[in-house]
Amino acid sequence: MPDEKVDSTVAQKMELIIRRLGSISILPSVAVQFYSKLLQPHFSLSSVADIIELDPVLTAEALSLINKQNLDAFGERFSLHHTLGKLPPHLVRDVLLSVRVFGAFDSDDRIVARKELALHALAVACCAKDIAEIISPRMDSQLAHCAGLLHDIGKLALEEAMPKSFANIVEQARSTGADTCTVESRLLGLDHTIIGKRLAQKWRMPSLITLAIWLHHTDTAKISQDMPEARIAQVVQLADLVTHQTNFGKFGSSYSPDQVEQLARSLDISLEQLDHIRQKLPEEVRQKSALLGLDLPNTAAAYCDAVHNAVARLAGEQTELSLENRKLQTSSSHFNFLTDFLLSISSTDEAVDVAENFAVRWQKFYQTGMVCLYLVPQTSSQPLEAVVVENLSQTKLVHLNAPSGASAVPAVIGRDFAVLDAHDYSDWLFGQLDVEFDLNRTKLMPLLAGGQAVGAIVFELRYPADIDLFLEKFKMTSSVAGAVLYMACACQRQQNFAEQFVRHLSAADTIRPQDIIDSSLEALVEMAAGAAHELNNPLTVISGRAQLLNETETEQQKKQNLMQIQENAGRISRVIEELMSFARPSQPRPVETSIKQILDEAVQLTRQKTGVDHINVQMEVAENIKNVFVDSAQIVSAIANILSNAVESYTGSLGPIKITATSERTDSFTEVEISDLGCGMDPETLKKATQPFFSAKPAGRKRGMGLAYAYRIIRLNRGSLNIKSQLGVGTTVTIMLPCK
Repeated sequence: MPDEKVDSTVAQKMELIIRRLGSISILPSVAVQFYSKLLQPHFSLSSVADIIELDPVLTAEALSLINKQNLDAFGERFSLHHTLGKLPPHLVRDVLLSVRVFGAFDSDDRIVARKELALHALAVACCAKDIAEIISPRMDSQLAHCAGLLHDIGKLALEEAMPKSFANIVEQARSTGADTCTVESRLLGLDHTIIGKRLAQKWRMPSLITLAIWLHHTDTAKISQDMPEARIAQVVQLADLVTHQTNFGKFGSSYSPDQVEQLARSLDISLEQLDHIRQKLPEEVRQKSALLGLDLPNTAAAYCDAVHNAVARLAGEQTELSLENRKLQTSSSHFNFLTDFLLSISSTDEAVDVAENFAVRWQKFYQTGMVCLYLVPQTSSQPLEAVVVENLSQTKLVHLNAPSGASAVPAVIGRDFAVLDAHDYSDWLFGQLDVEFDLNRTKLMPLLAGGQAVGAIVFELRYPADIDLFLEKFKMTSSVAGAVLYMACACQRQQNFAEQFVRHLSAADTIRPQDIIDSSLEALVEMAAGAAHELNNPLTVISGRAQLLNETETEQQKKQNLMQIQENAGRISRVIEELMSFARPSQPRPVETSIKQILDEAVQLTRQKTGVDHINVQMEVAENIKNVFVDSAQIVSAIANILSNAVESYTGSLGPIKITATSERTDSFTEVEISDLGCGMDPETLKKATQPFFSAKPAGRKRGMGLAYAYRIIRLNRGSLNIKSQLGVGTTVTIMLPCK
């Protein structure tokens, strides 16, 4: 579920993996198709352009290269083929030869999975282009094709960096019917749309393509109303749906028919036109996949791997020699140093990327030894991010613990520039780094912006006697770096706010009951107490008088009326008792209890409450699962209420109820998930599901306290309850219970 909390260290590790991911491998069959053409003596871009435009990895590399060369890929109409033609052929060839290829030792399962991802991306690209041609001129069909091809670049990155985790995500999504974004967020703290957006920004892809990658699993119709440029995400989302319905690839997300109609209507495209696209899509994809060699057997993998390693090594050496030759011929003035630095920065670069960029350039320009540049955390809960540059510009990103009880930047340079001897102030830093600085030569300087330190740079000065010569230059260059880092941090904060907004905007089928109930719970307690005090005494009098009159009355009709008065007074009293039980339940008496015991007792209690002897319960409790620390009687009663709702969700024969319990994701809580395949709830019913006295059933059937009571009791026991439901599909209730 999107709103579940993930261990922050998992999300931090994911961020580091994304930043370190330089590129993604291509399939050996794709390499076979273009290697021979790339290595021809008279290389022609047109001979490989068609292949580049059909493969997401090669397209991403081409877009990144175009951006680095400061070329406009759009013009009047987007054309990757035309823009590549403006580049020197040898430059394109060197970049493409350096793209990694799946090795000979990769498993067949990985090759199959990557082929399925490539097929799905190709199908979405073809479908997006066809849709764009229908709604033209509002959408550039070539741009839509490129956006569709790259929409799942985040999944490719996940499979590249974490193949086992990716396989686990796919399996969980398939087995549970959950959306892949939900499973990714739950296990990793990020989903593939955010990962794809990060990579698109890192590789400097066009902003419209980045939007399509980021937003294609959101409510694009709603977002496009206020942000017309997001229309490309609508086209990709609709193409993703049509492709999923044609079964190209096994990684597409499921959509309802209502979403198809809504997206088609918002784009002014008819269902008949979509059906025509759907019918011709298989043949179109078959022809283009043949150009990529996706249907060829993987017999040449070892050969491709050997050729690639040799060619990539030669290309890398040639590129390094060319770079060094140009640098030797370029003036090393401070003006050029700052100009190069500023021109290399993109508005989408994160603060840590800017820091890494500056630290590498600092070391090369001033010919220093090792360098460490760290950023001051924006909040106390955030880690301290640092970049370490060893010799030969080798970098690594690390997270550090800030010094206890002191500022990360010494107070003496917190607002004023000075160059300090680092060993007098930075013991906390050197103790956490796994590299050894020469402390006798290591200096410490602040990176200031607006009279405040945003970070600091620590470096080995190889010629300490020159410190006075460089002092003013150090101040100038560090102040520029401080200003740029300050702006990057501000942009990053705004970006995080935007991502949170879109995530919450798109989570329309999931509710957090505490958001609905907490704000009014205190008022409910006061009302319940007042109602009990004011109504119980009059009800007792009414019930007693009716009983006395009934005992002396001889007329049968009047006796029946008096009995109805007694019965209704009793019903009102029971309503007040339930309300008080909800508002002011007994305080929990937690003890360490087996979750298996609690679930078994809850199933038994459900049989008693519903009168059903044989409930189809499928229970899975993980091995070595931790005991929970709760009031077991209260939790048994709460879970029994949830199970009773699941039983009653089946209108005909009683269907299955699946209960799973696990504590894999956190050491502090045990997760219990209860799922049924019953009638489910529409969005309006889902929003009110945990409100007291709300029931979607006909009047007189139930008073609607089951889920409200369960939620209240679980919260009192320091747990949480979340509900996800879809009308006609079923309901899933997730409960988190504390282990200590």
